[in-house]
Amino acid sequence: MTTILVTGAAGFVGMHVAQRLLARGERVVGIDTVNDYYDVTLKQARIARLTSNPAMRFLVGDVADHEAVQRIAVEHGVDRVVHLAAQAGVRYSLENPFAYERANLLGHLSILEVCRHRPEITSLVYASSSSVYGVRPLQGDGFREDDPAVKPASLYAATKRSGEMLSESYSHLYGLKQSGLRFFTVYGPWGRPDMAYFSFTRDILAGRPIQVFGEGAMARDFTYVDDIVDGILDVLDHPPVQGEHRLFNIGNGNPVGLLDMIRQLEDALGMPAKLEMKPMQPGDVPSTFADVSRLHALSGYRPKVALREGLSRFVEWYRDFYPAAGTVEVGLHGAGSNFA
Repeated sequence: MTTILVTGAAGFVGMHVAQRLLARGERVVGIDTVNDYYDVTLKQARIARLTSNPAMRFLVGDVADHEAVQRIAVEHGVDRVVHLAAQAGVRYSLENPFAYERANLLGHLSILEVCRHRPEITSLVYASSSSVYGVRPLQGDGFREDDPAVKPASLYAATKRSGEMLSESYSHLYGLKQSGLRFFTVYGPWGRPDMAYFSFTRDILAGRPIQVFGEGAMARDFTYVDDIVDGILDVLDHPPVQGEHRLFNIGNGNPVGLLDMIRQLEDALGMPAKLEMKPMQPGDVPSTFADVSRLHALSGYRPKVALREGLSRFVEWYRDFYPAAGTVEVGLHGAGSNFA
């Protein structure tokens, strides 16, 4: 029986992907550093959910350690890879640039080398980001995969675009079958505490003001995590041809203003927010807007969960996971709240 390798399996999207793969009968091996960028107990709870299934094997490790990942691929008979491990967060990259160099550049190269030297691996699906599009206005039908992506506004964005370019070269040189997925502001249960909707929830329940950057004028294509997982599995199940490197947007295709998101979150919580307006932060972009027609043409992908419903599901999970909501302090690094 073959195995799917999921890197970043203790992460937000990684846990959901591994869980869905297990539910459909796949065997999964997950790898994650389980670092302290944010609440390790949250990551440990995700791992516990996964390892309750006997078809799941979880290993603590660093994808930048090429020899270790190569051994894992051989020992577990890996034939497909979903590479989600990365150092996330735009603002944290201003403080710790070398964390991004190791995780997002060396880590991505390590996975490419594993796939290059193991012909049994038939397809690599990896996570990129909508941040590669840089500073763009909301216009037309959204950001398209063939739009220029040459002016990253943050180091994080630059590393994700660099990963795409590394993948393009490996497909050209070695015939690897690859698909890069540009995620648009993923949210939902089991999410990252450094994301805006998560930190806003924590502060509203605690009676603290929330910091609204960009004076509230930003807009994001908020995409519920189940819709993201649908897209990932669609791409995994429709592999490219030999030597093809594809890029796909995975988003909701419906940008929502930050202040509108806050109003919907207030409704889900049944509590008003105290707003503290702040200027745009370095590295932030004003808006994101996914054109998902390419993914729709491949698989019929169509996002299903509207923001209001998704936030309600998140709040329900949050109150269950943090029963003392309003007093909990979720440890994380970096300043402010992220959208990527």
